[in-house]
Amino acid sequence: MMTIRPIVILGTGGNCIDILDTINDINAIQLKYECVGFLDDNPDHWGQRIAGLPILGPLPTAKDLPPSHFIVNGIGSPRNFWEKESILAKTKVGIEKFETIIHPTAHISKMSDIGRGTVIFQNVTITSNVKIGEHVIILPNTVISHDDIIGDYSCIAGGVCISGVVAIGKSCYIGTNSSIKQNVSIGDFSLVGMNSAVLRDVPKNNVVVGNPAKFLRYTR
Repeated sequence: MMTIRPIVILGTGGNCIDILDTINDINAIQLKYECVGFLDDNPDHWGQRIAGLPILGPLPTAKDLPPSHFIVNGIGSPRNFWEKESILAKTKVGIEKFETIIHPTAHISKMSDIGRGTVIFQNVTITSNVKIGEHVIILPNTVISHDDIIGDYSCIAGGVCISGVVAIGKSCYIGTNSSIKQNVSIGDFSLVGMNSAVLRDVPKNNVVVGNPAKFLRYTR
């Protein structure tokens, strides 16, 4: 008999509710998790409820959760994607306490490697020899092709198409419906705007937009 894992979601934004929805879909097939609530740094949210579950307190209280509890992160947006590592550091919780959540409709090659703490939503396709880092979030209907590398803390938004042998760095944000040409590299802390077509390498700390994608500004 499988042990049911108590789990707490970091954040209360839209991705966090989608994570709860994904957990419910997993449980509909086989009961695996009990979501016990959320953590959020906004004190106005403490003691409130969202989707029927309590907001238990700020992120630093994650270290005080019972040993049986696991956590999963839903924090990260185009406004703060480069800060995701430092946000998670507030929990002072080791990577072993973070759960990897994969929606039942996602297709992931058995020849690919998914890092701990990563979240993969509905209808994502990950083909052979892909390496996904830790604390990555991949939104619905994205395709990640063979031999791609996705760095830790990155966010791949919905409907993205990444061709083969692409390397995406640490703490990047790849916007909705964007496409990346094969053999392209994207540097750490960079953002690709929605609907962009990336045809050449993107340096570190760059924001690129358009078709073909061109430099807009620096990330920070």
